[in-house]
Amino acid sequence: MSRSAEAGSVVSPVTADDVALAVRLAVGTLRDAPPQGWDGKAGSLEWDCWETVEHLANDLLYYAVQLGPQSPPLDTHVPFELRQKRADGPAYFVFAEPDAGPAGLVQMLEACGALLVAMVRTAPPRVRAHHAAGASDPEGFAAMGVVETLVHMHDVAEGFGLAWAPPSALCSRVLARLFPDAPDGADPWLTLLWATGRAELPGHPRLTAWQWVSAPPS
Repeated sequence: MSRSAEAGSVVSPVTADDVALAVRLAVGTLRDAPPQGWDGKAGSLEWDCWETVEHLANDLLYYAVQLGPQSPPLDTHVPFELRQKRADGPAYFVFAEPDAGPAGLVQMLEACGALLVAMVRTAPPRVRAHHAAGASDPEGFAAMGVVETLVHMHDVAEGFGLAWAPPSALCSRVLARLFPDAPDGADPWLTLLWATGRAELPGHPRLTAWQWVSAPPS
């Protein structure tokens, strides 16, 4: 049975507090990362750990700025220019200062997360803003920020050999919002990793392509 088909089930909405929690947990884990190894591969990605955290910070800031204009564009994103440091690397519109080291990179992540928290708290629920997977509302951008944080921290934690297991209730809320057709009954964190192409789920092969539902539920 999919989550969208569960009769009578009620799942709490994803909130700014959820974004704050996800970022706080990520920052706490990254502060335990060793100073060496940031140029090592992040899990199954082709990016290194530094690039992945820098990408995550950009994701959180990107979601925040979409909600910022009084009338957000619906046909395209707010036009910040994206650039790549290398051809196969992620695209950014803000960069961490290399000389600030890992501590500066983590501080950048914390700051970008705080901006998304603030925008989700203050944007009216009726607001809609562009996303490539469909125009979304503040809750949707909060959920996308949480998913980006949880799964990219999984990538980075694999790269460093760090433990990373986010709260089941948090995973359940973002699954219900963004992946309503994900199978029900398995561990929510494992299901989220499966839904984002990072793990196998009993009875379900590992996904080679995936997409969340960013549009608000009708």
